[in-house]
Order: sequence, then structure tokens, then C-alpha cells
Amino acid sequence: MQLGSKERSLFKQVVEHYEAKHFKKGIKAANQILSKNPSHGDTQAMKALIMNAQGNSDEAFVLCKAALKNAMKSHVCWHVYGVLWRCVKNYEEASKAYKFALRLEPDSQQILRDLAILQMQMRDYEGYIKSRRMILQSSGPRGKNSNSRQNWTGLAVAQHLAGDLYDAERTLTTFEETLRSPPSKSDNEHSEALLYKNTIIAEMGETERALDHLEAVFKNNLDRTAVMEMRAQYLLQLGRNQEAEKAYRELLERNADYRAYYEGLRKAMHLEDSNTESLKALYDEWAKKSPRSDTPKRVPLDFLEGEEFRKAADQYLQQMLHKGVPSTFANIKSLYSNSAKRDVIQELAESYLEGTHSPMMNGSSEEHTNGEKESATDKSPFDMAVLYFLAQHYNYQRGQNLARAMELIDRAIAAQPEEVNFHMTRARIWKHRGNSRKASETMEKARSLDEKDRYINTKAAKYQLRNNENEAAAANMGKFTRKEAVGGPVGDLIEMQCMWYITEDGESYLRQGKLGLALKRFTTVYDIFDTWQEDQFDFHTFSLRKGMIRAYIDMVKWQDHLREHPFFSRAAICAVQIYVRLFDNPDLRDESLNGMNGSLDKMSPGEVRKAQKKARKAREKQEQADSEKADAKKTAGAGSDADSKKEDKDPKGAKLLGTAEPLMEAMKFLLPLLEFSPRNIAAQRVGFEVFLRRKKYIPALRCLFAARSINPDHPTNHEQAIRFRRTLNSLAEPLPAKISEALEAEFSPLVSPDADLMKLNSEFLSKNSDSAAHVQASLCARQVIDPKTADENQKDVMRTLALPSVSLEDAIRGLDLLKDWKAQSRYQEDYTTAAHERWPEATAFVSKGD
Repeated sequence: MQLGSKERSLFKQVVEHYEAKHFKKGIKAANQILSKNPSHGDTQAMKALIMNAQGNSDEAFVLCKAALKNAMKSHVCWHVYGVLWRCVKNYEEASKAYKFALRLEPDSQQILRDLAILQMQMRDYEGYIKSRRMILQSSGPRGKNSNSRQNWTGLAVAQHLAGDLYDAERTLTTFEETLRSPPSKSDNEHSEALLYKNTIIAEMGETERALDHLEAVFKNNLDRTAVMEMRAQYLLQLGRNQEAEKAYRELLERNADYRAYYEGLRKAMHLEDSNTESLKALYDEWAKKSPRSDTPKRVPLDFLEGEEFRKAADQYLQQMLHKGVPSTFANIKSLYSNSAKRDVIQELAESYLEGTHSPMMNGSSEEHTNGEKESATDKSPFDMAVLYFLAQHYNYQRGQNLARAMELIDRAIAAQPEEVNFHMTRARIWKHRGNSRKASETMEKARSLDEKDRYINTKAAKYQLRNNENEAAAANMGKFTRKEAVGGPVGDLIEMQCMWYITEDGESYLRQGKLGLALKRFTTVYDIFDTWQEDQFDFHTFSLRKGMIRAYIDMVKWQDHLREHPFFSRAAICAVQIYVRLFDNPDLRDESLNGMNGSLDKMSPGEVRKAQKKARKAREKQEQADSEKADAKKTAGAGSDADSKKEDKDPKGAKLLGTAEPLMEAMKFLLPLLEFSPRNIAAQRVGFEVFLRRKKYIPALRCLFAARSINPDHPTNHEQAIRFRRTLNSLAEPLPAKISEALEAEFSPLVSPDADLMKLNSEFLSKNSDSAAHVQASLCARQVIDPKTADENQKDVMRTLALPSVSLEDAIRGLDLLKDWKAQSRYQEDYTTAAHERWPEATAFVSKGD
């Protein structure tokens, strides 16, 4: 359908308004066209695109499909259809739509670029090569313009990522040959392209040629440090050790604190760890050349032993403590994996405290002029640093002595009550004692001493979350967030993707039994990782345009392993655990019972219904008050269109909690968790739980074996193996023959079908009777095998508190076990009392009224 001149002008305005994000004006102009030409497909498509940008995705799809019916052969309609699919992350459908649009309009650079970017996002490297070659060929005579390098480099990147290293190098070389005049020395894009080409040559395994190429571009390259590092590495790989030694020494002259340079120099000089004398001489040489550098003084502590270690550690510690360096303990705590070195450091630090050491003769702060001496109450900076160091030393998990640590830090605080670091260490000691309340209070005290410091502010908020003080933590974080942010401080933190806070907040709500809010936070973390993956779209063009190719390649490789990040693992594991609980106890899906999880087990069905009704009325009353408040805000004109779009319509996670298929929702978290963190034993454990409940026995067995390969002695392995065998033996209907044969072939060597499970469990218990965690796993297995042993199991959980090796974590896990079993209140009370006697400071064993 052809438009008149006026409508054509309006259509151009629609496109311009969309590009300028003037969406209301764009809709108005589109409606003007459609009022006279209601079946004009291109206009309908553009209107759909604007509607999608406004957040109306469903309506946009309906309108775009109508546009396709009206203009099936319009490349605009198909292009828009692809964009809509891309926005909902259905890249396969988007790719099909782009390709169809390209068949209708083969010369469209915009469609080609969109398709190429999408293929890169999908890691369809073969398709990306084809698209990049088409873009390059369609540039024709414009191959000499400013975009030419970008197009050639884009093709080389596609070939490189696809593994076609030879073609990638040839593409870059061909472009260099088309240059009529050499680029200027200040051309950063050309400099980067040369180094990118060099890395490709090196990846091909042609190190000698890579070195020759690097020598040729050395003088005119702008990234001098990268060139020097690559050259040193190539020389080392080629066995030209004398030249490599010289190269690494030149690098150390530039930066004497970078450990990798020392490692390269050691390899070039053939210095093994056993050759401690030569190694010590090497590091001493650089310590003299760079007296302000820490690395040449700290590294020898890693390989020295015995008396040599004592002398070096004494010199290092005294020097650092005289300077009052707060990070001294953080610098040396990695040495504590060696118990002998840990003991030496303790002896040295105690001698500093007692004054029995030999002071450094270098004008240190211990020397006093005119024969003056300190009074007993005045402490020198060295003395304060020693107290601080020793408090951290005794608070550390290896060789922990919390009473001594508290004594030392209290002495330090008495001398300098305004020192923030001292109060922070005191809070950490309380944390290790299990007293989250005092830890939170002490960290808040430290924050109050320096209210302008963001770091201590975040530490205080973190400790408050660990003590389940969510509102106080949000208020603290609100001191550094935007006051006008939608959703308050937490809303601003979510917008800023403050991962640590969102995760800790979710874990806090999980501990409190507020499953809706917990799911909300963990889903937010999942969405943030999705956003990071989606953000690649911007860099596929930006990096080529700016010529930052090596950084772009690193980013692509990092994105391929994005969900290996610990924050994703933490959030995903917790989310899966919640969904498993929802499956096991459907009553928890009722938002009105959120936060009452600990009381539900003690209620009769009638009491549960009464609690639901009461909580539901309270919720409806709160929702009405919130609605009236929101309406008043809108009437006052306080909210903009952007704010209303950002407003969360499910702030408490009620919709997430009310899912009808919790296990299917769990799979959204579980699949990437198992794919990207296969060595995470907690991931394999929750995977087993989900697959077992979904009756997917082969994946469940795969998770069980994966967990055993990670840690064969983990106590949960035994309990899950017993449960798996019992499940297979008690199936209501037999499995298909092939599946049954495969399961038995793999699992029978571990637990045979006719095994006496009670006897097997008893043997496991007697073998691991001194480990609380293994005893608890055994009791769980016994509960599964014979539910009649419940009373005996509850008594035996109590006995684990008497084991010499039992830890605070073991004791807390035992209490959780009694709650999961719905143990009688007297058993839970007796257990709490006994645990409180052993860990009097632990808040887990203190009633809320205390």
C-alpha cells in the first residue's frame, strides 16, 4: 500500500520520534496515518515497536502480527518482528525474522548489522562470519572510509572466535595492505589492531613469528607495557632465557610490585623453589632497588623455612607494624596453611607485645630521645599495631582463640577508643562466637565513629542483615543512596545492582521464613545476571567502533562463564531450596503465612486455616492502605512515567511464592547452576533433591555421583544414597526396562537392591561416630528407613553436642534438624539449653525474649 506525500512525511516522523524516544509523539503520528490507512503494515509495525519500548510487549506482538498479515513482503515488518522477539530473548525466532527480512531487502545495512549482533550474542560464529563478510562486501567503494577498519576487524573477530586463526590473520593483513599511507603514530585503533593480530599469531603456536612481528611494531605501539610483557613471555617460551631475563628485569624497573614479573624472571633464571638461597638473593636485590615495594619483601616468606623464615618474618613484621600498616595481617594470613609458620608468627608477635624481641636498628618508632620512656598507659603506634595484629591472628579460623582475641582487642580499644578498625575486629570476634546481635551492635558502633566512610557503612549493614535487621540495614545503606529513588534505599540498591546486599537480604529473609521476600531477592540476582548477559549487545558494536579488540575478546570469554560467579551460585542454591520446600509443603505458598513457617508445624489444620484467614485480612488492609498512598502520590504529581514503569507490582514476592509448579521454577535456577558450577557440591545436592521429586532418576543419580566425585566423604552423600535406594525399591510403578537397567548398572555397586539399609547405615554411623555432621546424616537416613525410630533419633541428635569435635555450625544444623523433623518441644528446648551451655554467646541458642 502506497502512502500519500503527507502520510510519508508523517511516517518519517514516526521513525524519528522512535529513535529520539519521544514515544507519545510517535504513537500520535502513527495513529494519524492509520486513521486514513488502517491496514498500512509498516506503520503498524513501527507503532508496535514504540508500544514495545513503552513496556506493552503483548499488545506489540498482536499489532506486529497484524502488520505482517497486511504486508507479508515488507522487510520493515519482518525486521520489527525480529526486534520484538529479541526483546523477549527468543533469539532463535528473532534470527529467523531477521533472515527473512534480509531476503526481502538484501542491501539493508541495518538488518545485516542487527543479524550479525544477534548471531554474536547467540555464539553462532559460522553465521556471524557470513554476516560480517556480507557487511564488508556490501560496503563496496566505501572500503576506504572511516568505518572500513571496523568492518574488516569485525570479520577477523568472527573468524578468530570460530577458531579460524589463519583466516583471521589473513583478514587483518589484507586490510593493512589496502592502506595507501601508514597510520599516524598516535593512531590508537591501529596500535590495538596490531597487538590483536599478534595475539592471533601467538595462538596459532607460531611463537617465533609472533616475536618477530612484535619486534617490528614495538617502537610505534602505544601500549608499551603490553608489548614488553608479550615480548618477555615469547622469549621465555622460546627458551631464550638470557633475553627473557633482561626483558623481565626491564618490566620490574617499571613495576616492582607485580608478582607475575618475578615468576617470569625466576623461570628465566631457572630458579626452583628448592634453591632458597638464590631466590632470597634475587628478592633482596629488588628490595634494595625498590625499598618502597612490598612484594620483594613479602614473597620470600612463601618459600623460606626454619630459621631463615623466622629472620625474614621478623624483619617484615617489624617493618610493617612500625609503619602501622592496617593490612599487615591480611598480607600474611595465607602463610597460616603451614602450621609451623603460623606458630613462628605467633611467637614473634607475642614477643613484640611482651617487649622481649630485638628491635630493628633503623630509627624505628620504638626509640625515644633524651632517655624518655613511655608511661604504662601510653601506647606507641607499634604497640597498638601489635595488639591489632594479634587480635586478628587469634580470631583467624586456623588456630582460633577467641577469648585471647577479645582480650587483646579490648586492650587496644581502651587505649584508642576512637579507632574504627579496632571496633570492626571486635565485631568479627563476636561473629565467630556466634553472637550476631553483639556483632551487629559493635559494627554499628564502628560505623558511628566515621559516618562518611562507605566501607564501614556497608560492613555495618551487612552485619545487621546477618542479625536479620533488614530495616536497619536498609536505613544505613540509605545514607549513601538517592533519596528520590523508587522503592527507597533497597530499590536504589537493586537498580545499582548491589549484588552483595541483595544476596544477604535474601538470605536474611530465608532465615526468618519470609519466603516470598527471599525469592524476590534471589530472582533479582538472577535477573541481574541476565541483564549483564544482555548488556553484551552494546559492546558488540561499541568495541569494534572504538578499536578495543583485545578487551572485547576477554569480555566475550568472561561472559561465556558468567554464571560461575559465586553470587549466582549462592542465590540459585537458596532459590532452589525454597522451591523444594514449597513443593514439600504447599501451605507455604500462601503469602498470608509468610514468616510463620516455624509455627506452622505446631498448628492443627483448623489453626492453620484460622491463621490464614487472619493474616489474609491484615494483608488486604495493608494493600488498601498502600494503594491509597500510591493514588495520593499520583494525584500530587510526584511520580513520573519513568517512575511508574520502575514501580514493582509484586514487592513482597507473592506471585513468585504462589507458583503452581515450584519444581519447574526451580529448574530455571538449577540448570545454569549445574552447567557452570559442576564442582559446587551444594549445587549437586540441591540438584539431586529436585530431580528426585520430579522422578527424573537418571539426572538425580548423576548429581549424586558428581557430589561423590567432589568430596567422597561428605556426610550428605550417604543420606542421599540411602534415600535414593529406598525410593527405587518402593516405586508404585516399575520404571521402563532400559532406564531401570541403566540405573541398577550404575547404582547397584554403591547400594545394591537387596542391601540391608539399616545395617549399612549402622556401619556408616560406627565408622564416623566422632563426627557430628556424619552422625546427623546417619540419623536422617535412619529416619527415612524407619520412621518409628523418630524418638531415638531425636535423642541421638542431642548426644552430638557432647562430641569433642562438634562445632557451632554442627550444633546449629542439629537444631534445624529437630525443627525439620517436627520434634517434640521438650527435645528442642533441651537441645537449646545444652547448646547454650556450650556456646553461651551464640544467638542461635538464645530465646527471643532473653
